[in-house]
Amino acid sequence: MTALQFDSTSMTYEGSDRAVRALDALALSVDPGEPVAVIGPSGCGKSTLLLLAAGLISPTSGSVSVDGEPVDGPRRGTALILQDFGLLPWKTVEANAALGLTIRRVSPAELRERTSEALERVGLADFAHSYPAELSGGMRQRLALARAVALDADILLMDEPLSALDALKREELQDVLLDLWKRRGHTQVLVTHSIEEAVFLGRRVVVMTPRPGKVSAVVDNPGMGSEGYRVTTEYFETVKRLRHILADAGVMAAADVMAP
Repeated sequence: MTALQFDSTSMTYEGSDRAVRALDALALSVDPGEPVAVIGPSGCGKSTLLLLAAGLISPTSGSVSVDGEPVDGPRRGTALILQDFGLLPWKTVEANAALGLTIRRVSPAELRERTSEALERVGLADFAHSYPAELSGGMRQRLALARAVALDADILLMDEPLSALDALKREELQDVLLDLWKRRGHTQVLVTHSIEEAVFLGRRVVVMTPRPGKVSAVVDNPGMGSEGYRVTTEYFETVKRLRHILADAGVMAAADVMAP
């Protein structure tokens, strides 16, 4: 069974002076345990796609389903990580990691156990009693991941979660995401503007058209997750292929196709 399915999914936002069609008859399926990356130009509906999958908004037409069931609201097994991390500055690292469990009224004993394990997995166990302001950007991102890990979500949705980090820290957190996926086997959808990040973290890379967004191309990336993939010929060839696809679609300049 398909884990996540978009079937002729369209979304129009009604504004005060005009309507904006973000998605147009989007057709996309994601298999259980599959990591998919989504790239495309700004404003093409990538974030809308995630909000629909999370059940935070409803499509104008078409449908979104998880495990064959229509998504008609937030789902307990789906976790969404946004660009700003959604951390509460007045709560400790431990309390932030446990927020989803607290909302779900998990028993205190189970909450402590799952939160402790999640912080350990992302390397923040020693900072449990610190506050977000005391953490670096990379550590705050780890904390956002810990919240998702604590929920034991089977679908992880991420909207440009690493965009604010420098190159070295970004690669470090990409490794953390890859390791978590390998250990937990969850279905994963990552929205990113980085071609290299999409190839590193997506078993398939979905390319979106300019608004209104729909699927322009899907690039299979079977080597994703293999040891040392970043320095393999397959990795660089897949990055190059995506650059050509984006250039042909007018999303990036042809002069940038051969950029490192």
